[in-house]
Amino acid sequence: MIRAAILAIIIVVAVLRPATADDYYRETLRIAMPEAGPRGLEALLIRPAGARRYPLALLSHGAPTDPQERPRMTPYGLYRQAIEFARRGFAALVVMRRGYGDSGGAYSENSCCDLASFQHSAKTSSDDLRAAIAAMSGRSDVTTEGMIAVGTSAGGFASVALSVDPPPGLAAVISFAGGRRWVIPPGKKGIRPADGEDALAAAFASFGMSSRTPMLWVYAANDSFFRPDLAHRMFDAFTAGGGKAQLINAPAFGSDGHFLFSSAGLHVWTRFVDDFMRERDLGLREPLPAPPLPALAPPSHLSEQGRAAFTDYLAAGPHKAFAASPNGAFGYWSALRSLQDAKQRALSSCAKNGAACALYAIDNEKADANR
Repeated sequence: MIRAAILAIIIVVAVLRPATADDYYRETLRIAMPEAGPRGLEALLIRPAGARRYPLALLSHGAPTDPQERPRMTPYGLYRQAIEFARRGFAALVVMRRGYGDSGGAYSENSCCDLASFQHSAKTSSDDLRAAIAAMSGRSDVTTEGMIAVGTSAGGFASVALSVDPPPGLAAVISFAGGRRWVIPPGKKGIRPADGEDALAAAFASFGMSSRTPMLWVYAANDSFFRPDLAHRMFDAFTAGGGKAQLINAPAFGSDGHFLFSSAGLHVWTRFVDDFMRERDLGLREPLPAPPLPALAPPSHLSEQGRAAFTDYLAAGPHKAFAASPNGAFGYWSALRSLQDAKQRALSSCAKNGAACALYAIDNEKADANR
């Protein structure tokens, strides 16, 4: 019992503070987990301000195609999404699984190209989610009763897997473009690309044999990872065994619908989420007001498109930087591990469309005030 209690400890690594003007509360955390070593799992909690217990919304990230990007990821990559669930009355927790961001432990989510491989990835990733839930269960401002698990891509796969042996209080799962990509290891012979699809569908079939948690699955028509026919195949495999899910065939989104669950897709995916949760009486009937944007005017020479991008920039999480040129070109990056990285990427992005680019804003202040 003592050991179990120790595993649930949350180590606070930042000063606790309201996110903006006391409207929302933000806290960075380390979640203890033996397999994650001394560092534990990196996490970010955002909830409405107020002295009450808010139901947990556990947000799970995807997996970048470039392995070198994994350590650069931060919980702020899902900052805007976390805000949206906090607006709906949840304590939104973004947790970085082992091998991602600054979380400890080894990456062990490789999936290729048989059922056992996908099932191993499912257990590994869902175990991290269980550690986060256990850590939240003892808090005075969070309740796991009526909680939801929300994930995108590999995070959607992990969230569905979580429901196979659901933690007490899990009321629903929302999966955007849920699944695992498979990469055939070099030198591995006799494996066809179709083998990965077969194994992935079989994994969802195995989940559906035990899962009974209500779910919402959303796939866009132009998802480059999971084509509509593959999404339907996974859905049919899951529900054939008794799994309970509603599938939404979303229209094409941007250049790649795999990234619908993003800040750019807020106006689309929040409608699906609201309809699903209202039907189940989860969260608030009407969202709370969004946090006020920082009082920082955009560069005067930006076009209408540029001004809209600057508004998105102000709503994004740290670390971030916005660069602009005299001819109206601009570029910005947010939610990066390093502020220096954000500056360099913003300038590089701006330089692709204009000359004489300079930093205009760093985080939520004018750039010249940060030098």
